[in-house]
Amino acid sequence: MHCLYLAQRVPFPPNKGEKLRSFHQINFLRQQGIAISVAAPVENDDELPYFDQLRDQYGCQVYHAALGNKLARYGLGFLGNASMSEAHFYSRALQTQIDDVLAGGDIDAIVCTASSMANYVFRSHVLKTSAVKPTLIMDFMDMDSNKWDQYTNAARFPMSWVYRREAACVRRLEKRVGNTFDACFFVAEPETALFKTENPAIKANVVTIGNGIDPTEFHPADTPAAVDVPRLLFAGVMDYAPNVDAMMWFYRHVWPAVVSAWPQATLTIAGMNPAPEIRQLAEQPGITVTGFVDDILPYFHESNLFVAPFRIARGIQNKILQAFACGLPVVATSMGAEGIVYQDGESIHIGDTPEAMLNAIETLMSSPAHYQAVRQSALDTIAAHYSWQGKLQSLLSLLPDNQKEKEVQAE
Repeated sequence: MHCLYLAQRVPFPPNKGEKLRSFHQINFLRQQGIAISVAAPVENDDELPYFDQLRDQYGCQVYHAALGNKLARYGLGFLGNASMSEAHFYSRALQTQIDDVLAGGDIDAIVCTASSMANYVFRSHVLKTSAVKPTLIMDFMDMDSNKWDQYTNAARFPMSWVYRREAACVRRLEKRVGNTFDACFFVAEPETALFKTENPAIKANVVTIGNGIDPTEFHPADTPAAVDVPRLLFAGVMDYAPNVDAMMWFYRHVWPAVVSAWPQATLTIAGMNPAPEIRQLAEQPGITVTGFVDDILPYFHESNLFVAPFRIARGIQNKILQAFACGLPVVATSMGAEGIVYQDGESIHIGDTPEAMLNAIETLMSSPAHYQAVRQSALDTIAAHYSWQGKLQSLLSLLPDNQKEKEVQAE
């Protein structure tokens, strides 16, 4: 069997949400003896060596092309009533390469790693004219239209108008995918349920395939950090709006009380591309903003609490699973913990207000026995529910036993 992966970005190295998820899917399928080809647009030349690594280290055929002028892409997308997400990741040059691969006739399944990549299916002249077509599978990951709704509600004009338009365009795209593709899957059951509620007559098989954790990449420290004063950690791509919003809210509404209670407390914000307002936090005593780091694991090992104060979120926060796997107790909002298996007060502490979040930190810091119990419960949760091998068995069931005929909706 030969599977073609259409990815928004080269799925290597697996150092952030979408890339991590896609990489583990690809590696899992490869281990089942399935041939893998990967096609992705290139945003900058620094990404090119990663395609080489996918080819040389993991045996994937790789295809890539540079994205064109951003303003031109967005302009064409706007005029074509497409989402900005679709416009951002579309490359005519990459479309040509994808059609050349499909013309070879040996692709049994196509997996798109986000709704924005569906354009390469809908615009494929090969798929439009082929009598026998590959099985089409969409990894929506999250319910993106709902996320844009959240952005709309949190923004002021004119950005609220931009986000509202994007939500409408993405919602229309999600429905089209659901009525065209053979199967679709989401990272968490709430996403799947919301999609089915909004699209009750959808034709595709819609399932949930969650994320896992690789214990060789995330594991407890040999000597855990001392539990004396809060040594807080947040990790993520720090120009991503939900991450920025989470940290700015925490800094304004929770951090002052933490410092008042523990003057020696520290907060480390680890992750690439920190936004200007995040960079400015490094000027405050006790706060470190790292920018890009080659290895995030030492930051988990040097901390004694992980905070996930999300107010805008969809899907599963991999960073919480990573903290669990490192034996690092987590204090999160209920939105941040959505889709994760947990028991509040046992494997995690949930706090949706500044007061509740501070109380959770105080509870963990004041009781070594409770701290250790939460730590062990988090580790047990990972062992019981979050192996990649277990999670991805469902993906195999979506792949074809043989090629099936299916009409692809005309553009």
